[in-house]
Amino acid sequence: MTVLEKSPVAATVVPGRPGGGNAQTRRRTSGIRRTDGFAILGALCAGAATTGVLWLQLGPFTGLLGYVVVTWLVVVLCYSVLVSLDENRAAMRDRISAFVVHSLAGVLIAALVFVIVYTFSRGWRAVIHLNFYTEDVRSTLATDPLTKGGVLHAIAGTLIELGIALGISVPLGLLAAIYLHEVPGRFSRFIRTVVEAMTALPDIIAGLFIYATLILIFHWGPSGFSAACALAVTILPIIIRTSDVVFRLVPGSLKEASLALGASRWRTTWNVLLPTARSGLATAVILGAARAIGETAPVLLTAGATGYMNLDPFHGSMMSLPLLAFTQVQSPEPNEIARGFGTASVLLILVLLLFIVARTIGGRAAGDLSARGRRLRAVASARDVRRMTRTEPTLVLREEEAAR
Repeated sequence: MTVLEKSPVAATVVPGRPGGGNAQTRRRTSGIRRTDGFAILGALCAGAATTGVLWLQLGPFTGLLGYVVVTWLVVVLCYSVLVSLDENRAAMRDRISAFVVHSLAGVLIAALVFVIVYTFSRGWRAVIHLNFYTEDVRSTLATDPLTKGGVLHAIAGTLIELGIALGISVPLGLLAAIYLHEVPGRFSRFIRTVVEAMTALPDIIAGLFIYATLILIFHWGPSGFSAACALAVTILPIIIRTSDVVFRLVPGSLKEASLALGASRWRTTWNVLLPTARSGLATAVILGAARAIGETAPVLLTAGATGYMNLDPFHGSMMSLPLLAFTQVQSPEPNEIARGFGTASVLLILVLLLFIVARTIGGRAAGDLSARGRRLRAVASARDVRRMTRTEPTLVLREEEAAR
């Protein structure tokens, strides 16, 4: 026998399985546990009681805002102490950070709800009348009842000025954002720096610029178009910056695939970049519209104020909703103050409607077509099939002639 035949064969040893005592349990990484609920409830009670004693018994503190801020700080401190009794340091940090983020979000939502409810409650006596939406204030005095006068002229002026401002700023903003994204270089960096600086530009500066150019130099006079130009200057950097950020979120592989298939840069931008970023671009337009629709100082400098209905944006003063609300709430008459808050309520409703329209237009994801879009795509596909069917026999004849 050889040496290999005499050597023993090594046996494979499989380690035994651990017992059932080491079975892993599924760990819950989200949601609120029962102990978290008790800790939050206890922290809220302790914070409210402590701040109440400070405000009412011990310290000379006054004011609702200070009470809310101090209560929030005490609640966070109490919650940290309660969590530290049951959790380790890592879990304690996670719970405290989550509580701070969610509590701040709750405070902001509560402030927003308070503003909306307060505005509608103060203006409810005016918004319930039909004449408030169908009349202007050309012959309305501050002491007149709420059954006389309305905000129709301000609604029309706001929509006209906003439409012209968006018509100017949206194409320019999208083109500038596309240039910043597609043509990198020193000039693009310079433009991006200027845009970021203009984002923090005070609104009154835009109004003074348009007032100095269109009204003083070109002698156009106060008009809705001048106010729209001032609003366009205000919202243009917002649209450019937001659109640029949205374009950066588009995956580069999509553009590379389009260019690899032979599409030009223009076709890639039109058919790939813009449809993919459509929802983000709608958000950019929403932010710009929200900034423009609430401006008062640029409109006051460039469009003036009037109580008459004026639908001509190039001649005569034009009223807007923010300016009308600003002038009405300064009156000492209760009815005029109610009209001012009613005007602010109409402005809130108008902003909400504009947001819904913008999200409806641009809220679909890339590739998610509407019924009309699917029909158009089917028609285009059928047209391409017919074109390719007509072209194929011609190519066959040309190949046969070349072979001969």
